[in-house]
Amino acid sequence: MPIFEWKGYDAKGKTATGVVDADSPREARLKLKKEKVLVTQVGMARGGVRAKAKAKTSDSPGLLAKFGFGERISKKIEAARGRDGGNRTKKRIDEVGTFTRQLATLTKAGIPITEALRAIIEQVEGKRLGVLYRDIREQISQGLPTADALARHPDYFDELYVSMVRSGEAAGRLDEVLDRLAIFMQEQARLRNKVQAAMAYPMIMLLVGLLVVSVLMVTVVPKITNMLQARGQELPLPTQFLQNASDFLLAWWWVLILVAILSVLAFNLYYSSDKGRLNIDSKMLKVPVFGDLITKQALSRFAQTFATLLQSGVPVVRCLEVTRTVLGNKLLEDTIDGVREKILEGADIASPIKASGVFPPLVGYMIAVGEQSGELDSMMLQVGEAYQEEVEIATTKFTSLIEPLLILFLAGVVGFIVASILMPIMKMSESFG
Repeated sequence: MPIFEWKGYDAKGKTATGVVDADSPREARLKLKKEKVLVTQVGMARGGVRAKAKAKTSDSPGLLAKFGFGERISKKIEAARGRDGGNRTKKRIDEVGTFTRQLATLTKAGIPITEALRAIIEQVEGKRLGVLYRDIREQISQGLPTADALARHPDYFDELYVSMVRSGEAAGRLDEVLDRLAIFMQEQARLRNKVQAAMAYPMIMLLVGLLVVSVLMVTVVPKITNMLQARGQELPLPTQFLQNASDFLLAWWWVLILVAILSVLAFNLYYSSDKGRLNIDSKMLKVPVFGDLITKQALSRFAQTFATLLQSGVPVVRCLEVTRTVLGNKLLEDTIDGVREKILEGADIASPIKASGVFPPLVGYMIAVGEQSGELDSMMLQVGEAYQEEVEIATTKFTSLIEPLLILFLAGVVGFIVASILMPIMKMSESFG
């Protein structure tokens, strides 16, 4: 059933807009008339037309994308969002989390999935999400599995999400899987926000400090050194160094900006290659304190994601395929690929994990115990919870270490500038005395 956008006036006489399911514009007007809406304009929603050919059930979203299924709505959604980068991604994650919690609550109450989606659509804010959820509901109403309907929108529902929903549908436990997925997303968001907050404060402090130093070097230092030279005052060596640095900054600031831009581009180009990403990610794990934080955060995500997928009925090999996408580190991803290949050859999970040398011995030991007891999912859940606590401790440790170091660094730079300025002034005052 097509989706129509409309403009008009509600029962109170206020301007209103929205979307509605209908077979034709006339039916759309009739539906809205029953809701006491005076329609002034109605037209087909961009990207809201149902695909005439039923999408083929496939685990590969690339095949769907190749023939254009799901791309039109996603493109319109991205255009409506604007170009707000990281904020756009964070907002999308929050929207999916809210959607999952609402859908889990409704399905657990015994409401059919299509009716649950209808209830969510009626209370959703924003035309963009309304079109998205209506398309999902329409595809499910036409017989497409829920997982495939969600897979049409990979910008919102990633491989982990779709795999869990697919397993929940196959086992007839979609409500349980959605509830588990909502809890999982909430915990991951809480941990991610905590780490990001810990990283943001030192970065803001550093940027503000560098801005203050730049202002001093560009405005204050040249005036004072010019005044001293006009009086014939011989400048001490630190003041001469400061003056040369200030002159260089004033004359070649554009070169510094250009070098910074080229350095970022070169880094991104190198990091986009498999070899470059593996090299950088491997070294990142060895950085004191920061590397420990990255490792524990990746292990926490790995264990919790693996446990959640297992509890949802996803096979172990498929769990490893999906889990590698949440690690965020090339070395760990390659290790998981190696473990998966060993399992396909007939090995257990614990042995290649232990032999990798990348994962801590505790992880391999807990996996071995879980395999032997038949409770691998609960063991991995315990590992994930343990490393989640470790991440919080490591985050606090990183913050408590980096803050005094930044303060000392900025204090040293500002102190050098002030001392270099005061030295000739004090020397001049002594000569007058």
